[in-house]
Amino acid sequence: MAVKKVWMITHGCGHEVERDLGTRPADRRAGFAEWLAGQECTGCWRASQGNAETGKAEWLQAKRAAEQADSEAWSQQYRMPPLEGTERGIAWGVRCRHQVLTAAYTELVLDGGMPDPRWEQMEDQARTITRAGWWIDQRVSEPGDLPELLDAALDADRPTENPFV
Repeated sequence: MAVKKVWMITHGCGHEVERDLGTRPADRRAGFAEWLAGQECTGCWRASQGNAETGKAEWLQAKRAAEQADSEAWSQQYRMPPLEGTERGIAWGVRCRHQVLTAAYTELVLDGGMPDPRWEQMEDQARTITRAGWWIDQRVSEPGDLPELLDAALDADRPTENPFV
């Protein structure tokens, strides 16, 4: 007997929806169906986000605005300097800097046991990098790589001697 492809899902909101899960591997259908049961149905999710047609766009815009406000408040709290770049790049860079540094703090200090004086030294290094594009480029880096990335960025900013001159 083949594993069923069409599942009747009773969502967390109480609505029942028939879902074709045939595009998923057979061994992952039951788990996905269980996960779906804990979620609101698509209609209820859209309704909770506002207008059903523009709900996703408005939700995303509101999410970005909240992230931006959190990132700017964090930047002020930790005395991070303003970033340089285009208006759009600066906004994205501020969010990326916040995400990169908080993830690194969690991994290196809270989980890894890095002493506070070493972290403060890294924060000081991070304050010297004001190009928004650098922070955007690091958004997918591993949190534990931050010390090496900061060192590389600061070495790149230093003038190098040309041995051929």
